Amino acid sequence: MRSVVAISGASGSIYGIRLLQELPGVKILVMSETAKAIVPEETGLSVEQVYAMADKVYEDTDLFASIASGSFEYDCMFVIPCSESSVAKYACGIADTLISRAVSVCIKEGRKLILVPRETPKSAIMLENELKLARLGVVMMDANPGFYPGPKTVDDMVNFIVGRCLDRAGVKNALYKKWE
Repeated sequence: MRSVVAISGASGSIYGIRLLQELPGVKILVMSETAKAIVPEETGLSVEQVYAMADKVYEDTDLFASIASGSFEYDCMFVIPCSESSVAKYACGIADTLISRAVSVCIKEGRKLILVPRETPKSAIMLENELKLARLGVVMMDANPGFYPGPKTVDDMVNFIVGRCLDRAGVKNALYKKWE
């Protein structure tokens, strides 16, 4: 399996980091500039430590990166967390960074794309942007953990969201207790 993980500038960078820790196969990472500032604040990890979790890292300014091309194949792309500003760009077809270009490529190529917005509450504009993307086949996976597994820690809640993302990507996992 080969996956692209993009960490955008929304709070919740731990979701993207945990996904990098759990994803099997080849992991390609892109972090926005804002994400690079948020990661150390939220997690205590350096950007270099997060980079070390990936097999390949691209800068968000590198529009010549392989993932900017429709002919480069991978199984799934995640934007986790995904800011609502990014959602708006994707919904409008703006592809001015590597992350937004790779998202545009996923949409045009019909590839599996999972966005994990973390912001709340949402305005009607945000909801309309998400609906537009969902109608195009994009999986909108809000960072809203379920409580039926009885989470005891923040890690349990993070694992629930990451586990659900892995489920949608077709990756078996035991990060959370499934409904029986």
